Amino acid sequence: MTTESTSPPTFRYSAVTFDCPDPAELARFYGEALGLPVVFATDDFVLLGQESAAGLGFNRLADYRRPTWPAGSQEKQAHIELGVDDLDAAQARLLALGAVKPEFQPDPDRWRVLLDPAGHPFCVSTLV
Repeated sequence: MTTESTSPPTFRYSAVTFDCPDPAELARFYGEALGLPVVFATDDFVLLGQESAAGLGFNRLADYRRPTWPAGSQEKQAHIELGVDDLDAAQARLLALGAVKPEFQPDPDRWRVLLDPAGHPFCVSTLV
């Protein structure tokens, strides 16, 4: 039996991927909102990003079910936080890109909750 010490593997954060019914549509929304280009695409997966930076992926899921935020019948699973300087201007831009503003807003003076085209809740805040 050897007693040699081995180094643990090195990990790096590479991407967060959202399940959705249409990866191209969701990639278009986030790509335009965040100014990120497509770095890889197939019919079932699209990855947005920049060279040497973490990316944002979108994976086709045949039986995808939209989150029902704020009701919990279909949990949101995860959400993204976007930092902005002007909440009203950011909200207007995201709505024009295809986001939806749900009626319930927990603290609209500090952050806004919007839904992307696949129904994923995400937050826009001047705090981030």
